[in-house]
Amino acid sequence: MKILPKKTPVRRQPAEIRRKNFNEVSLGYNEEEALAEANRCLQCKNPVCIPGCPVEIDIPAFIKKIQEKDYLGAIRKIKEKNSLPAICGRVCPQEEQCEKVCVLAKKHEPVGIGRLERFAADFELVQSPNHPVTQSPKLLSFKIAIIGSGPAGLTCAGDLARMGYHVSLFEALHKPGGVLVYGIPEFRLPKKIVEQEVAYVQSLGVELKLNYVIGRTFTISELFAQGMNRSGSYQGYNAIFIGIGAGAPKFMGIPGENLNGVYSANEFLTRVNLMKAYLFPGYDTPVRIGKRVAVVGGGNVAMDSARTALRLGAEEVYLIYRRSRKEMPAREEEIENALEEGIKFELLTNPVRIVGNKDGWVEKIECVRMELGAPDASGRARPVEIKGSNFYFDCETIITALGTDANPLLPKTTAGLELNKWGYIITDEQTGKTSLAGVYAGGDIVTGSATVISAMGAGKRAARAIDEYLKQKKV
Repeated sequence: MKILPKKTPVRRQPAEIRRKNFNEVSLGYNEEEALAEANRCLQCKNPVCIPGCPVEIDIPAFIKKIQEKDYLGAIRKIKEKNSLPAICGRVCPQEEQCEKVCVLAKKHEPVGIGRLERFAADFELVQSPNHPVTQSPKLLSFKIAIIGSGPAGLTCAGDLARMGYHVSLFEALHKPGGVLVYGIPEFRLPKKIVEQEVAYVQSLGVELKLNYVIGRTFTISELFAQGMNRSGSYQGYNAIFIGIGAGAPKFMGIPGENLNGVYSANEFLTRVNLMKAYLFPGYDTPVRIGKRVAVVGGGNVAMDSARTALRLGAEEVYLIYRRSRKEMPAREEEIENALEEGIKFELLTNPVRIVGNKDGWVEKIECVRMELGAPDASGRARPVEIKGSNFYFDCETIITALGTDANPLLPKTTAGLELNKWGYIITDEQTGKTSLAGVYAGGDIVTGSATVISAMGAGKRAARAIDEYLKQKKV
């Protein structure tokens, strides 16, 4: 194999500038950079990168279009499989999926597949924002309800609309996008990008219904029911996909967690991202940020929370993680960004108590040092407390980023829906089929907290299964 140039680096805002604003950190490729990276692709006869993509993009084909400078052709090829390319190009962990299995990765750096996907998507958004979409004719009489407009729901809705189904997408909040809008900061995924991707899914013929809390506004059985319901409208859906994510926060279960100044990452990021607390008092949604902030966790959400707190004015932000950097589940790119911006990592450290002042506000956090023992069920080294290593450090704000649990509202109002012991919906792994006829599910409500692209893959598999189910159904 010939020696190829290294992966084309991507331009970013300088750390000393970006740590003070909410503008996007990564600036993406320009045309010259995209061509240089695309020309590193070997155009393998038997590409192993395609099976590495959860949404099955024909990667060599879209990169070939970029090589030929047919950038709109590239995005059309991507959109044959993926309705959210500008999002995936920003937040999908390609380094653990398609790029990990890239043939070049055996001896060189893999092709920057994600960066090229973003380039093609951004080219269309800038150069051809109103690129016409031919809606699939609604030749099929079946109606499908998608619950949740996050990555799983958007993907399932888009794929089914292309197949010719009538699709309604129900969202509990006042903005569509799910975790894409409330969970991921503006500097990593701009809201304008999400809005444009949602608009594309709508252009396929998907009907968007905001402010519908399924399980309260309607139940699953009411969505299936024919005729007039309690709101005075007709439903009669023939199949339902549940993609509501897992939005209930987890806490540490230590003394002092009820003190003022303690946030779950879920609440903190929702207030900042969706409710625009970073524009307070222009938007009446304050978030109190002290001079010293402690974020507990080591995943992408922890990085997002720490970097957001820094941008909101914290003088020092500490990230507390009970394992070493090697075991951190966050993307390496996000870890590097956080360190460059001045986030201070307290590794092999675990909180045991939060101490407050006489007014009930956080004053300090007590921690213990940890050491790594034998691997646990996850395959990572188990953290073991070092006895007598307790220490304190001062902080006024604490954010817990320990993952999320299933929201029980919809499952508890759906008789016969089988759940596991953690409250997640049990499905067939290949189809997303639940214990109820005509009901499918995918994404975090099935797997627990996972990646955007894995949720999209679940939505795609469920769309195929729903199509097969309805083709066999007589109405």
